[in-house]
Amino acid sequence: MKTGLRGALLALALTACALGAAAAELTVFAAASLTDVLPALADAYAKTHEDELRFSFAASSALARQIEAGAEADVFVSADEEWMNYAAERKLLLTDTRAVVAGNRLVLIGGAERAPVTVDAKLPLAELLGDGRLALGDPAHVPAGRYAQLALEKLGLWSSVKDRLAPAESVRVALMYVTRGETPLGIVYATDARGVQGVKVLGEFAADTHPPIHYPAAVLAQTAAPEAARAFVAWLSGPAARAVWGRYGFEPVTP
Repeated sequence: MKTGLRGALLALALTACALGAAAAELTVFAAASLTDVLPALADAYAKTHEDELRFSFAASSALARQIEAGAEADVFVSADEEWMNYAAERKLLLTDTRAVVAGNRLVLIGGAERAPVTVDAKLPLAELLGDGRLALGDPAHVPAGRYAQLALEKLGLWSSVKDRLAPAESVRVALMYVTRGETPLGIVYATDARGVQGVKVLGEFAADTHPPIHYPAAVLAQTAAPEAARAFVAWLSGPAARAVWGRYGFEPVTP
């Protein structure tokens, strides 16, 4: 084999090795309400990137505390700013990577046989519950539950139901209570109720009844693949990702 050809083949082999080494495995800790959309986002991301994405879903509070305790992860996507702030205050983030990547809405759900309602100060929520309880994320730990409590307080309805709650460890568990018929009503994100058999969105909470529902994402300070993690977080608020967010019912945000 001629020296020139041998050199060219060696260069190609080294390039292939370099490209293979460049691919990273990223572990993404993400809010439970992102269980459906993030795998779809990963499929879209794979069209232009070689990195492998793995997800761990739970309540934002649980994830933030796991990160604080040293759990191995590269990216955190929270369902609210509060738990991202928690991580930032403990210097667990690369703060220059933090960005809001999507938004959501808060809705009241019930069984498919239920009639729609207007969610305002006149809503007879306690009466609609009958002998049952109201499912929502635990307001002390789950962002969706905190938004729900703030909205009900704003409408003057909290006092009538605060002793009749079925607090859940995540918004998806609250949804499950309603789908199983364990509770007659629940408060979840609009995206959680999309296409769920046997569940109907009965009404939507006005945006001014609670703080904006934002999903901030950030690279974790402990990541072993900072450049790959930075690229993924930046991509989450780009045009290709926005198309996927929208397809799953999430609200667009301004980059």
